[in-house]
Amino acid sequence: MPFKPIQAAIAIFVGLIIWFVIPVPTGVTPDAWHMLALFIATIVAIIGKVLPIGAIAIIAVTLVALTGVTSDSPKQAISDALSSYSSPLIWLIGIAVMISRGLIKTGLGRRIAYYFISIFGKKTIGVAYSLTAAELMIAPITPSNTARGGGIIHPIMNSIAHSFHSTPEEGTQNKMGRYLAMVNYHANPITSGMFITATAPNPLVVELVNKATGGDIQLSWTTWAVAMFIPGMLCLIVMPLVIYMIYPPEVKVTPDAKGFAKDNLAEMGQISTQEKIMLGVFALMLVLWANIPALILGEQYSVDATTTAFIGLTTLILTGVLTWDDILKEKSAWDTIVWFGALIMMAAYLNELGLIAWFSGNIESLIGTTGVGWIGAVTILTLIYLYIHYFFASTTAHITALFAAFYAVGLTLGAPPMLYALILAAAGNIMMTLTHYATGTAPVIFNSGYITLKEWWSIGAIMSVVNLVIWIGAGLIWWKLLGYY
Repeated sequence: MPFKPIQAAIAIFVGLIIWFVIPVPTGVTPDAWHMLALFIATIVAIIGKVLPIGAIAIIAVTLVALTGVTSDSPKQAISDALSSYSSPLIWLIGIAVMISRGLIKTGLGRRIAYYFISIFGKKTIGVAYSLTAAELMIAPITPSNTARGGGIIHPIMNSIAHSFHSTPEEGTQNKMGRYLAMVNYHANPITSGMFITATAPNPLVVELVNKATGGDIQLSWTTWAVAMFIPGMLCLIVMPLVIYMIYPPEVKVTPDAKGFAKDNLAEMGQISTQEKIMLGVFALMLVLWANIPALILGEQYSVDATTTAFIGLTTLILTGVLTWDDILKEKSAWDTIVWFGALIMMAAYLNELGLIAWFSGNIESLIGTTGVGWIGAVTILTLIYLYIHYFFASTTAHITALFAAFYAVGLTLGAPPMLYALILAAAGNIMMTLTHYATGTAPVIFNSGYITLKEWWSIGAIMSVVNLVIWIGAGLIWWKLLGYY
């Protein structure tokens, strides 16, 4: 069968129970309740991996249009169902995924990683920091964290481990392979939280915050990057040290790693013209995303973040770094555009139809009876929001299902809107540390066999606490200096 029948039956059953069996609560319209039924059934289907997420999104769009939950007019219903595909944020993330193909095709991503290792690779911990630095360097233009951590960095890490005969096949992974694999993975959630364009769900957070605050808070690329830079950098500095203390590598000195990296750089040869163009486009996009022209020349020279992504892709096409065939083959980009649009549309109409306000009102009343104030409420909500990810196999599904409701509750209880948005945005990336199915990068690295399930879950739980304490602790000081609360 083209889909998983048991998981599909569960998703359909859940949707039908909510639609037909559970009474519509007081204060909720039938249309809002029926949209919730479609939404939860979609999330259950995504978690159960009934079909690829893009295919599930197409079915969701069809059902929203067919059932008329947003409008009695069939023409308006399909217009509503397709409304989010005009969102610049959807195209920003899709185009950025296409651009990241250039890092792999030209070899620039590999060259950056080998370059850092050739400098800092004298010790195992130096190799770990080199992998982390390479991950950070390419994060702003690789919105697929799976492509970055699993497709670019992991093969390099794997090659280094093999060169030292530290492999699962030989039973020698504890020499250094296990440690490097852990660092390879745990750098990924941190860099994902540092830039809007570092992982696909981040623009969804931007959109949901914008809608929840009536447009009062619009997290730009620069605002996000500046706010997350200090906490993120501290986490990147501490993370390899924490893992080193808990799961230390048996081989601590690796002089051959520098030679290994230099040999690979020599094999790659001089930096190619295409790599130089890719590097130039990378720099140009960072300058425009950071709004440098506007800061120097005035607001009339400001360039929208999505326009910047289109400029980058256009440049790569005109220079031949990427061909149209390359772009057509970048299935993850088109897939992201399809499912992202569907999930944003459903989340937006849950809010517009009043369901989010009703849900947040009930949670607000529940927490309000405890008398903990907004600080206690935000603490409780953030911890629940982060650790409930043990039940999710997709950060996108998690954020789509819960962010708007949790954010609305915090605002109602008095949390400063910008502060709470940043806290939940950070938690939405930190939660990737927890399990071997938490995000797409996890199974890629876990399946390589360097880390046992027990080791993965134990270091995941520890790093979630370490990252949360550092990110929120440093963030509270940094965000206060930035005037965000």
